[in-house]
Amino acid sequence: MRLPVPVRIRWSDLDAYGHVNNAALLTLLEEARVTAFWAGGPEGSPTTAVIDAGPGATSLTVIARQEAEYLAQIPHHRQPIIVDMWIGRMAGASMDVCYEVRSPDAATVYARAQTTVVMLDAVTGAPRRLTVAELAAWEPYLEPPIAFRRGSTGPAEAGAR
Repeated sequence: MRLPVPVRIRWSDLDAYGHVNNAALLTLLEEARVTAFWAGGPEGSPTTAVIDAGPGATSLTVIARQEAEYLAQIPHHRQPIIVDMWIGRMAGASMDVCYEVRSPDAATVYARAQTTVVMLDAVTGAPRRLTVAELAAWEPYLEPPIAFRRGSTGPAEAGAR
């Protein structure tokens, strides 16, 4: 099962070509991730929002890795774009959050991405295991991770095989 999260594109997300800048895409994914996982959001926040991120929180989240595959340019939309999210892997102190970024009408897939999030103990800074509550909240959204396309094999890579 996937969690659809609406995210608004701001004028500042656009570059000189009139589409969402590649770096701005990572910010849009961050906004979706915060909405989906951090507790204390607006009324009606998803049931996946179980990480206490407020003052005095006992946990921190850090990003260990991100990968994005751009499939089409993202133009400005008056309506929010949709970021479909799911969990590609949960293990120990980390999880892989997967995304598919779609147009408001869902007709166009603009990008696919994956972020490895590591949970840390706020006091020690050491990785801490995912809690029972986190696992229970996120397990319904566990699906296979993204299978990214890769570029064609160049001559140097072909010779290395």
